Amino acid sequence: MNLPNYLTVARIVIVPLLVVVLLTPFADRWFGINGYALAIGIFLAASLTDILDGQIARRRNQVSNLGKFLDPIADKLLVSAALIVLVEKNLAPSWAVVIILGREFIITGLRSVAASEGIVIEAQSIGKLKMWAQCIAVVALLVAAATGVPPVSNFGLDYPAFRFWEVEEVRVAFTNLSNLAFTANDWKVFGYLVGRGALWTSVILAIWSMYDYFSYFFSENKRRKSTARPSAESTLADISKI
Repeated sequence: MNLPNYLTVARIVIVPLLVVVLLTPFADRWFGINGYALAIGIFLAASLTDILDGQIARRRNQVSNLGKFLDPIADKLLVSAALIVLVEKNLAPSWAVVIILGREFIITGLRSVAASEGIVIEAQSIGKLKMWAQCIAVVALLVAAATGVPPVSNFGLDYPAFRFWEVEEVRVAFTNLSNLAFTANDWKVFGYLVGRGALWTSVILAIWSMYDYFSYFFSENKRRKSTARPSAESTLADISKI
């Protein structure tokens, strides 16, 4: 155990606290503040430890196998818990969360299969973009909820005919934006728009990154087999000469 690993463990410990704050009146009763506001602070603090543990580990040369094992688990627990709570709060559609979490299970299984064949699948840059999109979605949707009762799904329009520019609340919000006269409802509307947009981005990146992982696995597996075949044939040729 070292400082980066302690930060990673702290991120895992924060997960149940985040769930408690969002699903119970804990923040209002004990601290007298909005539960969503406290949840935003907790989530941002946890996300900060995700940035710090990697930087500290590399700077101090403290990269360890334990850290490589715990870090992705902590990330998945944090984001998964937040997304599931957003579904419970009617802030995120369940189908989007199912796609995102399903991708995590599939990639975890793929990595296990790859490891059994001696193939190490490292984190791809598009996967990191997906992680950041998920964090933006969580924070933005929590901001929408913290500033008042969040808008109903798609502002009451039937999916997939959601065109936000036709919604009166959105028009008013953009008008106030141009006049630099924000209201709490405007923050709610913009937070909801940014959050839903980031969630859509997360879904697209989840599918895209899953394709990238499978493509890398199959290409690497094919390359290993192609390099192993000539050596086997040359061995047989050498035996025949004896």
